[in-house]
Amino acid sequence: MIKLREAKILKNQGHKITAVAPGSIGEELELEPGDILLSIDGQEIEDIFDYDYMTDSESFVMMVRKADGEEWELEIESGGEDLGLTFENGLMSEYRSCRNKCIFCFIDQMPPGMRETLYFKDDDSRLSFLQGNYVTLTNMSDKDIDRIIRFHLAPINISVQTMNPKLRCKMLNNRFAGEALKKLDRLYEAGTEMNGQVVLCKGVNDGEELEYTISRLSEYAPYMQSVSVVPVGLSKYRDGLYPLEPFTKEDACRVIDLIEGWQKKIYAKHKIHFIHASDEWYLLAGRELPEESRYDGYIQLENGVGMLRLLKEEVMDALDGKEDDGISEEISIATGRLPYPYLSRFLDEVKRVYPGRRIHLYAIRNDFFGELITVAGLITGQDLIAQLKGKELGERLLLPSVMFKSGEEVFLDDVTRSEAEAALQIPINIVKSSGYDLVSAILDPEAAREQTAEHGMYEPELKDLELSEDGEILETEE
Repeated sequence: MIKLREAKILKNQGHKITAVAPGSIGEELELEPGDILLSIDGQEIEDIFDYDYMTDSESFVMMVRKADGEEWELEIESGGEDLGLTFENGLMSEYRSCRNKCIFCFIDQMPPGMRETLYFKDDDSRLSFLQGNYVTLTNMSDKDIDRIIRFHLAPINISVQTMNPKLRCKMLNNRFAGEALKKLDRLYEAGTEMNGQVVLCKGVNDGEELEYTISRLSEYAPYMQSVSVVPVGLSKYRDGLYPLEPFTKEDACRVIDLIEGWQKKIYAKHKIHFIHASDEWYLLAGRELPEESRYDGYIQLENGVGMLRLLKEEVMDALDGKEDDGISEEISIATGRLPYPYLSRFLDEVKRVYPGRRIHLYAIRNDFFGELITVAGLITGQDLIAQLKGKELGERLLLPSVMFKSGEEVFLDDVTRSEAEAALQIPINIVKSSGYDLVSAILDPEAAREQTAEHGMYEPELKDLELSEDGEILETEE
């Protein structure tokens, strides 16, 4: 039923609808792109979580402003069915920027002159649920915690760093950072599922401090499902920043030994391994990766925990029972220096089953950010082009999707795939992250052409950011 009523002044401007799914309830209600959602049951909608919670009901009243300014009061009986509406901003709210000045922040270590969105520091708990981002809790109010509990949102991913309150204040350069840890207690008491992350800094939160942090965090198990420990990333742009040193092979061995010792203790009590060392530690230490069962279903995959193990398992599964197809082709693959040794072994297995495939694998040195950065996801187009020119590349070049902006064919330095193709005079295929996709891209050029960039560094849309007259990103307040 549609009723007309006089306009009502609201605190916000509402939320613009950009698409209405065909055959949806929204289409039946004659809602259209450009219409503005004003309220539901008389309440303004703060963000997507408000919207989802309030529309997950048998019936409700929605206020909508049409393009001509007329307001419709819609009495909707949906039975909890999705309305089929897409809004201009997926979050239906401004992104919250980070209030910390962490000693390990990688964004502070980036060179000037890159695209604006790469400098945006988000610390928005809502993105934790929508995109898996990790948050420090320093940007969250009691109201935010109440909403998480009320809406049964989970899991929330938390950037812990240390459970020592004083040390956390130092590491985050925020005098409230230690106090924010108390929010873990409320989440635990409510039974909210959590995941944690520790960015390990040599001489700061490692050694005894790491031991203490693991011990304290284990008290939140099993609601705290997992915690990853990753080494700090250090670029060459650290002038004026906190002095941090890279970890050595011996350091990595000590970190692994500590973590694996705690895995045994926690597994005996909770039947989960809980604390996980990222793949980088094992590569640096020169040790074999843990067996698949120790990754607890690869719960910390996005933090680089188990990525190489999973890749191996998927490659071997994709090759299982296969026979040579008799096809000959010469191709090339580029990756970071960190995954190179393991990827080389996986490709040997592909060539064993398919001897007609000649595969050149190249490890790209990171001159842009500095040689200490060895992951594939931070390789720039200019480094790739400079180091592959004149090399044997074959008929096509395969690149992992993590090198590109999510959903687009653009490197971190704004070099495009087509520009790299022109410079290297070779077609480039973007390969998704799984071992199945890798094998498929190697064997089937057509399948490779259909793959697109789905991962990469998170960047908000420019329209979602508040910029100064000089084009700098402004801090947004709650």
